[in-house]
Amino acid sequence: MNLKELQTFIHLSQSLHFGRTGDAMHLSASAVSRSVMRLEEQVGVSLFERDNRRVQLTAAGREFLRYAEQAVVNWQSIIQRLHVHSEALQGELGLFCSVTASYSVLSNILEVFRQRYPAIELKLHTGDQADAIERIAEGGEDLGITAKPKQLSPRLQYQELTRSPLRLLVPNIPCAVNEQIAAAGEVLSPQILATLPFILPERGVARTLIEQWFRQMQIKPSVYAQVSGHEAIVSTVALGLGIGVVPELVLATSFLREWWSCSNDCPIRWSKRFGIALGHRTVSAFNL
Repeated sequence: MNLKELQTFIHLSQSLHFGRTGDAMHLSASAVSRSVMRLEEQVGVSLFERDNRRVQLTAAGREFLRYAEQAVVNWQSIIQRLHVHSEALQGELGLFCSVTASYSVLSNILEVFRQRYPAIELKLHTGDQADAIERIAEGGEDLGITAKPKQLSPRLQYQELTRSPLRLLVPNIPCAVNEQIAAAGEVLSPQILATLPFILPERGVARTLIEQWFRQMQIKPSVYAQVSGHEAIVSTVALGLGIGVVPELVLATSFLREWWSCSNDCPIRWSKRFGIALGHRTVSAFNL
């Protein structure tokens, strides 16, 4: 989900009319409908009850509305805070993020940032987002796009931007893993999952959430490999070497989408939060 989709959802929850929301958001009514359907697919529930005569929020839609409104407020807050003293700021900032975040999350930030801070040069470094907090805390980077850690150093500040549900990924090519799945009747029960090779992240928030899911489902996983970064998990699964769990945000921009598929068996109820972590130098410079 992105900022435009959340803003469209919020407007539709107020207007309850696809045409009026389309006019306000400069979209066609069908584009508004597709935007809502994408959100519903991501959260796994219906957000609106709709027929030929009326549109109204479901109970889940009303709950999601609270999240959407807060997410938009958070986004506007971080943009406003970064705008303070923009004319006086110059120099360079080190920005660390994963490859996926560089074109899925940063796309909503960089253009506005360049317009407001033309004298600041961004040095973009990519790698495993699990390393971002440590690199910022040690002064190697000024800010980063990363998951929200359970504990945050008092020297850092964090602003949530979005959330992404975790999805169970399986290969979509002829391989031994799919032969095991087919032999089990195509249904991935916890007992079957325990027999399949898992590709796991080495560390980080995602690893913690996956281990919580294992405990909830009473799965003792057979770990085939531990890799650095979500993109490496997607690639390894696409090669047919195992199954894995990754944020949906990563899948939305994957160029290997024909080589993997998502399973809805044993759903994962946790989402991964993504946001901006700021080091003490950045907090001071921007008067945050």
